[in-house]
Amino acid sequence: MSEAWSADKVNTPNSTDTIQTDVLIIGAGLAGLSTALALPPSLNITVLSKAALEVCSSHYAQGGIAASLDKNDRIADHIADTLIAGAGLCEANNTSNILSAGQQAVQWLCEQGVPFTLIPQQERQPYNNANPLAALQTSNLHLTKEGGHSCRRVAHADDATGRHVMEALTVKVKAARNITILPYHEALSLLTNSANPNKQCQGALVFDHSSQRQLTFHSRAVVLASGGLGQLFKRASAPNVCVGDGVMMAWQAGCRLANLEFIQFHPTGLAFGDSSFLISEALRGEGGRLYCPQTGKRFMLDVDKRAELAPRDIVARAIAEQINKNGLGYVNLDVSHLPAEFLREHFPQIYQTLFELGIDITKHPIPVAPTAHYSCGGVVTDANGVTDMTGLYAAGEVAYTGLHGANRLASNSLLECVVVGRNIAAVLPRYLAALDKTDTTANNGNLKQLAADIWSAPTLKNTQTVTLSSTTLPLFDAYQYSTTKSALNLDNEVTDINEITAQLKTLMTNNMGITRSAEQLEQALIRIQQWQQSIGFDKSKHSTINNEDIANSQNELAEFQLARQLQLAILVIQSAYQRLESRGGHYRQDYPQLATVPKTSVIEPISHQPSTQIDCFNTFMINNEVITEAS
Repeated sequence: MSEAWSADKVNTPNSTDTIQTDVLIIGAGLAGLSTALALPPSLNITVLSKAALEVCSSHYAQGGIAASLDKNDRIADHIADTLIAGAGLCEANNTSNILSAGQQAVQWLCEQGVPFTLIPQQERQPYNNANPLAALQTSNLHLTKEGGHSCRRVAHADDATGRHVMEALTVKVKAARNITILPYHEALSLLTNSANPNKQCQGALVFDHSSQRQLTFHSRAVVLASGGLGQLFKRASAPNVCVGDGVMMAWQAGCRLANLEFIQFHPTGLAFGDSSFLISEALRGEGGRLYCPQTGKRFMLDVDKRAELAPRDIVARAIAEQINKNGLGYVNLDVSHLPAEFLREHFPQIYQTLFELGIDITKHPIPVAPTAHYSCGGVVTDANGVTDMTGLYAAGEVAYTGLHGANRLASNSLLECVVVGRNIAAVLPRYLAALDKTDTTANNGNLKQLAADIWSAPTLKNTQTVTLSSTTLPLFDAYQYSTTKSALNLDNEVTDINEITAQLKTLMTNNMGITRSAEQLEQALIRIQQWQQSIGFDKSKHSTINNEDIANSQNELAEFQLARQLQLAILVIQSAYQRLESRGGHYRQDYPQLATVPKTSVIEPISHQPSTQIDCFNTFMINNEVITEAS
């Protein structure tokens, strides 16, 4: 075990800029903390949080965690519902493996102290343990129903499941002597032994926002649990730290990405000013109804036989269509026909939050509109979180296990975080044990043998490769280009970082939103390329973050972050542009039909891209250390 160290050692002025740890976990959400707590206590574990610990998507999850817990529910039924929602793109083996571990995952959360909502006292089964302080049993949990589920199978803690789960796990993590949590530490890139042809992940370069310094973390294994990319969009449920940086770090280090075009929009975000508050799907599960504010018509009855409980992609598109017709920017979600006491008891956070805004949900409808919520694609992994790169694991929204397919089934994401996190914790020690027996620095052949023996890269079936080339775009004649420039105001060059970031969110929402078309995607690509040029997207401008010049370090970091977001936006748009069909969360107005054979979109790592296309994905250097490798 490595020598223990603490945040105090890092943040003191005389502290070294290089830190050693056994396992580095990038991200302090549910996937990251589940992994940390399940790993052996003999390991020195460091968990990085880009901001305060509560600033993560897991904390804001409302609905709950899906698992087959009811005596009348079967794992096979949960799998079937997931495959239907995934519209032909779920990876069958991973889906079965993850969902089959559902009961054990929820029981583990009970054992960590998560205060799940219980069924009435008279219906509860007696505890197996005579100790009244023993953990809850899954058989005693209250279950609700959400869209796409054929029965009640969502365990929850009131209507703030994520907050209760994260608070319980945070207490456990803080009490663990072998785990160090470092808030306000932002990973910039993954470290690899690039001199060796068989790459191995060995840590990360990190920016400490508290001391305004760059740090180098060397670790024996890395777990990427950095969350999704929701903040690429204007209306998003994700907090501002979710910009897809983990996806980009893995891709630039040598991992494949899959299905980035499948962005799930939650149907019912609160349409009240700039609010990012979600109205839980559980409200519709308990009988909430969607109405047109102008006509009073319950429109979902004409859209799908499951009405308000259809999968999210169907409900979100139906709401978007209604909004386009009514021009109001919202539709109404009404639960006033449900008992007032029931609503206050089961949805206390939603009730109180809206009541403070002047909306009494027991009497008045809730204005709602779709909001960017979840990325179904990400870094390619298997059900154990294994990526293409030796020593690098990934879990949570940053990862693509294939569980969610083209459209995530409600409340499967929290389950995936716990199951894959615990799976990583089970297999990672075996990797470290093999590493200890192998001299990876002295013999390249040993590392190759190590990778072959215990590290098997995930496999994908029925794939289509996303080509990152300007040749995938049609050639514009002078009139078309002039029209595009006028539509997007390309003559008005913008160089301010904050302004470009805000405009990027609007562009992605308008052109890469619930519905897309070739014309919209082409316009978006042109606009992003213009922004890249306007900020001087080259090595000379985005090359260093200087520890000795704190005044400029934040500006340089902001430029680096924006450049990477623009790169990621291109990857997402190119993926959508080259999927010539409508499936799940990806709807093309110009290709409304399903393709005959469902295929997974795959973006090969940057090192596999043609050298002529590498220019738009520049290598960045920080203090002369490569952080984004093109070879």
